[in-house]
Amino acid sequence: MTDRAVLRTGEFDLEDMPASPWREAALLALAGLIILVNHVALVVARDRPWTSLWPVGVWAGCAVVGHAVLNRRLPRRDPLLFPLAMFLTGWGLNLVDRLVPSYADRQTLWLVVGVAALLAVSFLPRDLRWLSRYRYTWLIGGLALLGITILIGENPSSTGPRLWLWLGFGRVYYQPSELLKIVLVVFLASFFADHQRYMRTDTIRVWRWRVPSPAFLAPVLLMWGVCMVVLVWQRDLGTATLFFVVFMFMLYLTSGQALLLVGGAVLLLAAAAAAYTQFDVVTLRVDVWADPWSTADSDAYQIVQSLMAVAAGGVFGQGIAQGQPTIIPVVHSDFAFAAVAEEWGLVGTITIVATLAVIVVRGLSIAARTRFVFRSLLASGLSMMLAVQSLLIMGGVLRIVPLTGVTLPFVSYGGSSLLTSFVIAGLLLVLSTDERMPV
Repeated sequence: MTDRAVLRTGEFDLEDMPASPWREAALLALAGLIILVNHVALVVARDRPWTSLWPVGVWAGCAVVGHAVLNRRLPRRDPLLFPLAMFLTGWGLNLVDRLVPSYADRQTLWLVVGVAALLAVSFLPRDLRWLSRYRYTWLIGGLALLGITILIGENPSSTGPRLWLWLGFGRVYYQPSELLKIVLVVFLASFFADHQRYMRTDTIRVWRWRVPSPAFLAPVLLMWGVCMVVLVWQRDLGTATLFFVVFMFMLYLTSGQALLLVGGAVLLLAAAAAAYTQFDVVTLRVDVWADPWSTADSDAYQIVQSLMAVAAGGVFGQGIAQGQPTIIPVVHSDFAFAAVAEEWGLVGTITIVATLAVIVVRGLSIAARTRFVFRSLLASGLSMMLAVQSLLIMGGVLRIVPLTGVTLPFVSYGGSSLLTSFVIAGLLLVLSTDERMPV
């Protein structure tokens, strides 16, 4: 052991020990073996040529290069985050190649872009002052992209809301609302970090509770409101719900006022009721959620087939390429979790949930260890962004909540979502590297 180890309460303090690169390498090797076995099974089941294993080769190259670069750039990083993110992404490659083979090359390309973005984050200044200092610049830039999307946005499928911008070559599009997820968390973490002391001391009494003064909440509520209006304008209500929940979580962490969570829940229910009466898409999704069986062959076809796929999977699943998940419309994106349930069964779904849960818990652990408010709030916000997004889409697939249309992080088809997930993973890796670095 080259670094010192501190004995606290009879145990070694892992914060003062460098991360073992062999642990990360072993996890990547195990993930690669699982992904290779699944892809070989897919090749055999579909009688494809062995050259169709090339996405696994690209995945392995990304894993090796990523591991080597991170060893040099972030030697004290969390050893679980990168392997778990790569494991889910590789599983997503298996899934996309099985469901829509023509999309496999695009998803593989976005994997390369995502890993490159993660590594690029590791080369940026690790104190993250460049994020905190220019918070208004990031927010205005993100809103400007959304505004441009409203004016000239497109939909690659030619139907539905125009949430994407064409990047100028081929059929490559980007969804700016995905970027706004990170931008909003950065803005909130920076603003709340600057005002945390006052939000906890300069309060007003509301019945039996004390809540932060409106003077400190007004600016951030204004900025958040602008984001929500733009997203509602685009009919991207799933992302709007995601933003609201993460916003309330970060506000609670900063102020420590549980009453704010109660107020937020009331506002969310009120907004949902208003959206139900004003937006046809919300009305349809709520009605389908409440009673899917009466319209099982029309409006509720998608969710009913999803539930049947989950039931058909049983404990161990039908096996890759052995089920019929392609019956579900847009299964490669919104209903990827249902496809996992049918072909990998309960074992597969528990593995997906557990892997995502570990990533979130590691992120929250990073937030709990750091002694600097901005870094703590940033790690918490990014972790909860992944958690809430995962819960929304898995709950929608299982008919626990109305379907929101967000993607399953790292797994679902979608370059914008995959890129955003890798950037979040990169930021968490940087935050895990040195909790003592001021900001």
